[in-house]
Amino acid sequence: MLQKKLIRVTTVPLSIDKLLTGQLRFLSSFFDVMAVSSDLEYLKRCAEREGVRYAAIDMTRGITPLKDFVALVRFVFLFYKERPFIVHSQTPKAGLLAMIAAKVTGVPVRLHTVGGLPLMKATGMKQKLLIAIEQLTYRCAHRVYVNSHGLSAYMLSHGLIRPEKLEVLGNGSTNGVDTHFFSRENVLPSHTSQLREQLGIDADDFVTVFVGRIVKDKGIVELVDAFLKVAAKYEKVKLLLVGMEEPETDPLPKQTLSKIAGNQAIISVGFKDDVRPYLAMGNVLVLPSYREGFPNVVLQAGSMELPVIATNINGCNEIIVDGVSGLLVPVKNTLAIQHAILRLLNEPELSQQMGRSARERIIAFYGQAYLWKQIAHQYALFEQKVTNPGVEHQGTDAIGAHAK
Repeated sequence: MLQKKLIRVTTVPLSIDKLLTGQLRFLSSFFDVMAVSSDLEYLKRCAEREGVRYAAIDMTRGITPLKDFVALVRFVFLFYKERPFIVHSQTPKAGLLAMIAAKVTGVPVRLHTVGGLPLMKATGMKQKLLIAIEQLTYRCAHRVYVNSHGLSAYMLSHGLIRPEKLEVLGNGSTNGVDTHFFSRENVLPSHTSQLREQLGIDADDFVTVFVGRIVKDKGIVELVDAFLKVAAKYEKVKLLLVGMEEPETDPLPKQTLSKIAGNQAIISVGFKDDVRPYLAMGNVLVLPSYREGFPNVVLQAGSMELPVIATNINGCNEIIVDGVSGLLVPVKNTLAIQHAILRLLNEPELSQQMGRSARERIIAFYGQAYLWKQIAHQYALFEQKVTNPGVEHQGTDAIGAHAK
């Protein structure tokens, strides 16, 4: 019996590579899976790793009407050709184009995942346009999955979507975390020691780690200022920045860039495919972001037994139990970040206990296998509804072989 076709769509392959690692391979046991995104060469590498088919359609992350129309036409032709049973999109531009094209071509099941809302930081006409785009995406979809309860509450309170269309899978997240892969046991101490030596980090240094985009929106300005205040009091401290700057989309102030470049205690290593060695050499992860969907790095750090200091925002405050598995601080509050770092620096036993609690919580609530089964459950339910439209299907008892 031929497998039904599932097309997963993201704007850029980085989302498949980093946000959906392993998920498409898992789903290929049940469906003929195709990955669609931009950047043919990068997409090809991701698809080959996942063992699925692929098709490249150039998409932009910005508002580009002509390019967007061309991409929409290509989606329509692709869906007519492939005749997928399910189209499941993720990221804003991919969602808009794929959901419109799927509706136009009569795709039986149209699903979209929201991992964050750029409109939350926009203002004026741009915000109104982004709201209209999101609402059009949701109207074309049968179901919209959101990766955190906080983001769900925001969408409902702002009237972006009807409640019956919205759902949070499991306890949140879009892909969960591989707690075996993100484990201290899987990072060679010799590798970590070698990295420390290369970066000039002593074994007794207290290392504050940041992993993510080095941009203003992630709270880097406040983090750098807080760390420099800590470094003024303590000599054996380091700030390790892991990620790329985005000067064209969200540049850091020149003053902050000068502080990073001019202080030997601040080490910036750029983007890294494998962040585990950098988490392993850390004492605390700090994510002072202004907004998040459901931050994977918090799951990864917790799985690595690293306590997390994060802003008290959507996603972060669902993963972290304040004072138990990490510390929550107000947004844009340099002093609060400074005090939180100092607390963990001066209370190593508390820091270690928080790290252990973090891993226990991640294993219990955010394991990858659990979330993948939840996604397979959803697909199976929609398959049954389409195949047997007159039959009630409720709960997991109605789920067929896909969920087993």
